Amino acid sequence: MKEFDTIAAIATNLGESGISIIRVSGDKALKIVSSIFKGKNDKKLDDIKTYTMRYGFIIDKDTGETLDEVIVSYMKGPRSFTAEDTVEINCHGGVVVTKRILEEVIKAGARIAEPGEFTKRAFLNGRIDLSQAEAVIDIIRAKTELSAKSALEQSNGKISREIKELRHGLLEIIASIEATVDYPEDDLEEVTSEKAKAQVEDILKSVEALLNSADEGKILREGLNTVIVGKPNVGKSSLLNALLMESRAIVTEVPGTTRDIIEEYISIDGIPIKIVDTAGIRETEDVVERIGVEKSREKIESADLVVLVLDASRKIDEEDKEVIEFIKDKKYIVLLNKTDLELQIDKDSIKDLNSDYIIEISAKTGEGLDKFKQVIKELFFRGEVTAKEVMITNARHKEALIRTRESLISAIGALDNTFAIDLASIDLRNAWRSLGEINGDTVEEDIIDTIFSKFCLGK
Repeated sequence: MKEFDTIAAIATNLGESGISIIRVSGDKALKIVSSIFKGKNDKKLDDIKTYTMRYGFIIDKDTGETLDEVIVSYMKGPRSFTAEDTVEINCHGGVVVTKRILEEVIKAGARIAEPGEFTKRAFLNGRIDLSQAEAVIDIIRAKTELSAKSALEQSNGKISREIKELRHGLLEIIASIEATVDYPEDDLEEVTSEKAKAQVEDILKSVEALLNSADEGKILREGLNTVIVGKPNVGKSSLLNALLMESRAIVTEVPGTTRDIIEEYISIDGIPIKIVDTAGIRETEDVVERIGVEKSREKIESADLVVLVLDASRKIDEEDKEVIEFIKDKKYIVLLNKTDLELQIDKDSIKDLNSDYIIEISAKTGEGLDKFKQVIKELFFRGEVTAKEVMITNARHKEALIRTRESLISAIGALDNTFAIDLASIDLRNAWRSLGEINGDTVEEDIIDTIFSKFCLGK
């Protein structure tokens, strides 16, 4: 069967580098690599010990030609990442030689691994659970050190342990309820119902706490989608350049210079921020600029945070008011830019905006940018950014927790009526199953396939 094939893939980025690694996993991994390996005194790999390495050469099996000088490492299952026999060929980095060695491994009997298949095998073989497997790709895609730490905590089983404890608690409540239903002569419904309700409420509090971390977790995983908006020539591109500390966007005094969307990532104390510099919002006859303005409006609709830039050296005009009207129902920060010039802005004209989120800055000198970053932390992380607490970073996990919460609330309602105590057991089982989707105990096979299809090759 496909699941028992020996698989191989390039595990490092393909390109010029010091070393490339070809990973082989399966019960025939050692036999396959040994058949194309030539060590000192023509020694093969038959007697290699687990967790050791051997120096030698990879050869073309048909011609005997030497392909590259290598070091081969061996990890015997189940004490390997996949819980299968795993061999890694460390060769010289380079596209040609790496691909050539992989071809030889395939000719010797392995097949090309599918995206994420090594991690999928680790999950199917019980080496890790599903939430840990998903954390592996989060580590690879982490945009800041804090994102990586959060993903590493998850890969080490932090969420898994929390979910396991909640599911164990639910099973104990279910067992208690069903024992009461099976032995009605003992007349324990009222006592059991009261005790079970208190226990379910405790579990509900834990689920709520996990859900409350989901918005922060999503930001750590995907980045805070931040859009810089304002009328033309207020300093949006200058702000982007100041935050990036490089000249990424073209800055001129000509209105409408920025016509397309510019996206960049920055880190604010470990928070990955996706900064989007948009075209100035205004009515224009220029076809290209008008398309840019429409894109700007679309970006505002999908943004987590809108940063409105106003020119503090000028009075508020109708174009400014139009942009203010457009963003006032969003999460926003207003930056009064160009404070290095003479201030002309009438602050009464923006009195309807929250003064806590109005900051005077100068993109030219950097004045006020530290306060701007602090306000972002207060808006989304209560002023402190940490990866120590259990945090839900995955949308799939959040959906499962929402279903769990609904089932728990329904169970509490049933427990309020001692005549419906057996119905509570059904709701609690639904909650138990929903929680099981997070660590993969009760998840459907097609969902598993979808999750691992998003992985990169070789992982």
